[in-house]
Amino acid sequence: MANGIRLGGMALENGVLVHGPSHWAAAVRTEDGAVKVAGGRKPLRSRTVTNPLLRGPLRIAEGFAFLPAVRRALPEARFPYERPGVLAALVGSAAAARGLRQTRLTPVAQETLAAFVAAAPAALALRGSTLAAYHGAEHVSIGTYEHGEERPREHERCGSHLVGPLLVTSVAGSLAARLAPSHVRLLARAGAAVGAVAASVEVFSWMLRNEEHPLARALAKPGHELQHRVLTAEPTREQLEVANAALTECLRLESAPSERRTAGPGGAEGAADGAPPT
Repeated sequence: MANGIRLGGMALENGVLVHGPSHWAAAVRTEDGAVKVAGGRKPLRSRTVTNPLLRGPLRIAEGFAFLPAVRRALPEARFPYERPGVLAALVGSAAAARGLRQTRLTPVAQETLAAFVAAAPAALALRGSTLAAYHGAEHVSIGTYEHGEERPREHERCGSHLVGPLLVTSVAGSLAARLAPSHVRLLARAGAAVGAVAASVEVFSWMLRNEEHPLARALAKPGHELQHRVLTAEPTREQLEVANAALTECLRLESAPSERRTAGPGGAEGAADGAPPT
């Protein structure tokens, strides 16, 4: 990676959210065509956590903990999960997974199919919407910054690459939970789900350190295909402009001394630091 600050991101229906080690920034295209930007400090940061059982779940939680601050600072932002179809898909996938566990399929087949069904809402959220193009814009913008050269819409650290490891760990955890006594099986399933997330994040970190390893390539393959075929689309110049605005603001907040962090053009440090959005 050519540049030092490792960034994450999230596509919005009308923009892009970028986050670094300590701060987040989001940019959206408003209905009148303007680009509006806001940013702030993260309320939860997992980078100091070393316990592998806690590190993975906290990294996932970190990516969602500042979303209420985004809503306050940038009310125009439209999140993926706000689409009615996505909420319906979440309910439907949960019902389908429960139904699969009551079939005559082998336990391994039941849990494998249930794990695939659980991934359906994310695919539905991105397919056939501007969200896929903004997802591509997020990857192009962050990847180009990190590598110091123009990058494609697929990114090696996209959360879609968790699909392979998570399928394996979820199936293993669910099969183990079946062995628990019936009166604690629900609790065992919850524990297995947390353990699957923790294990998959650790496996994902190993994959990033060993990209050329055959096993790493095999585990990354499902996520790469999802990115290429379903989860991203080629962004327009206007969508890249929005993604680059979020990236620039996030980098500004990460590099600015805390006593000098003030609102930038079109945005503010945001509600997470107690400053009202502009």
